Amino acid sequence: MISQHLYGVDASPPTSETRTSLPIAKTPRPPYYAVIFTSVRHPSHSPSVYSATASAMADLAARQPGYLGAESSYDQTNRVGITVSFWESEEAIREWKQQVDHLAAQKMGKQAFYKMYRVRVAKVEREYGWDTMTVADEQQPDP
Repeated sequence: MISQHLYGVDASPPTSETRTSLPIAKTPRPPYYAVIFTSVRHPSHSPSVYSATASAMADLAARQPGYLGAESSYDQTNRVGITVSFWESEEAIREWKQQVDHLAAQKMGKQAFYKMYRVRVAKVEREYGWDTMTVADEQQPDP
């Protein structure tokens, strides 16, 4: 389901099954880059077409050089979605933005899916967290 497609780095590209089994993308030590895509879906968009397109783009992104993972969520009440994808470099981000199938999906998004959207690109300088799913805690102090 597009409202919860979450995925991370693995030895092989993530499948639909592994994307939904990882709650937070597994990223390398910083620095790396984040592309934050926030959108409001148009009330008349086709959920089935959107879901198929989003799934295809998630699978395609996972095969791109420099891709590290992504996290995504969707609020059905307000029709607001946020997807954060993680990348090794700004060059990898530029190449993904210009990928031919992604360009077609961007055009479709403007025409049929989104009432509005915003893309932000940021460099991740620091990361910390805690995880009960692993044996060893990172033991890094919160900044």
